[in-house]
Amino acid sequence: MAAPGPSPAHGLAERVRALLAEAFSTGEPDLTHAPVRRAVLVLAIPMVLEMAMESVFAITDIFFVATLGAAAVAAVGLTEAVMMLVYAVAVGLGMGVTALVARRVGEGHDEAAGQVAGQALWLGLVTAAVVAVAGIGYGDAILRLMGADAAIIGVGAGYTRVLLGGAASVVYIFLLNAAFRGAGQPAVAMRALALANGINIVLDPCLIFGLGPLPELGVPGAATATTVGRSVAVVYLLTRLWQGAPHLRVRPRHVTIAPAVMLGLVRVSLGGIAQFLVATASWVFLMRLVAEFGGAAIAGYTIAIRIMDVTILPAWGLSNAAATLVGQNLGARAPARAEQAVAVVMRYTVGFMLLVAAVFLFGADILVGVFTADPAVAGHASACLRLIALGYGFLAAGLVLTQAFNGAGDTWTPTAINLACFWALQLPLAWWLSTPLGLGPRGVFVAVTVAEVAVALLAWYVFRRGRWRRVAI
Repeated sequence: MAAPGPSPAHGLAERVRALLAEAFSTGEPDLTHAPVRRAVLVLAIPMVLEMAMESVFAITDIFFVATLGAAAVAAVGLTEAVMMLVYAVAVGLGMGVTALVARRVGEGHDEAAGQVAGQALWLGLVTAAVVAVAGIGYGDAILRLMGADAAIIGVGAGYTRVLLGGAASVVYIFLLNAAFRGAGQPAVAMRALALANGINIVLDPCLIFGLGPLPELGVPGAATATTVGRSVAVVYLLTRLWQGAPHLRVRPRHVTIAPAVMLGLVRVSLGGIAQFLVATASWVFLMRLVAEFGGAAIAGYTIAIRIMDVTILPAWGLSNAAATLVGQNLGARAPARAEQAVAVVMRYTVGFMLLVAAVFLFGADILVGVFTADPAVAGHASACLRLIALGYGFLAAGLVLTQAFNGAGDTWTPTAINLACFWALQLPLAWWLSTPLGLGPRGVFVAVTVAEVAVALLAWYVFRRGRWRRVAI
């Protein structure tokens, strides 16, 4: 009698192990010929982990800072609202880098991909210098402009100065990770974020509370820990870029300013920057609107957003797989395969976010209780989680479709969608519901959900028209 073959469970375990080994490898990927579902998973697994670790920065800071009181939490929240503008520029530049690197790799032009990454270093330097000067010189004024009172400015101005002053670490980590993702090397970006998070988790309590030989810096200690962690990760990424990864290596000739390449990168990136500036400026306005209802409302909104970051950033990681696959497959002249990849990514992302929505709807109080025992703060945070969770499925679809446009180099279509849904719809609705209608902060949260539904529906309509297939970059 023949010996029994391997069990189905054993076979599944072997396939999972092989998939994980490929996903975490920094070897040369074949994303334009591998089965679409496998290509999506190989990219998405490290991208999800990368973005999950990006969210750990926010959660770690707020976890320790929350012990210093509502004013400290509010200071972090208001500064992060301003930092969202910095993230908008960095992510927008990163969109251009990912799109161009992915397209050049798909075309088989690795030399051109390296030149794109080299030009991106100059754009990052200029951006970081402008932000640092503003942050170091006007930390107090920035918080005051955001509606902070004297107590919040007193504990948080140092945090604002350090975080904005160290903007180079933020800008470069986004740009360099975008380049590696475009080349199909998300495992490199994931490792960089793991390194940065490990340093931040260790340094955060040490610098906030003055553990061991380190000074007690209070709230600014959280910003210092985050900046140090990210800076070390940037050094790691620059080293990998110089040593070379499959499809991506920067040599001295690539760093020499090349006007044509620089202008092409700026042209695509401007749409990405505008796209995220529109979205994040609306978040800044929403934070300013919430600030009208007091420190407890600000603190509650801040805690809720940090909790949501833990889920939105991994969903964004999933959607990043769509950007890389669309870019590389359009470069390889396989638009049908690009569209198939978007459909697969959307199924995974929507499914994930619907599960998270269920957790938020039924477990919001438990999650919020980890960060605060203040009933006023907790009430605002729980309401925010539940109301925004109602639109999580649409939020997921909108993320994937937006990244599909970006991966194709069509960064202006999402900009137009964001203008319509965030500025023309969300902001007036948030003000009307919260103030004239008297719903307070809950009116703001409802407006966020309505806007995300509108983004998804409009993006789906435009995507089906197919103009993104023909964008030349």
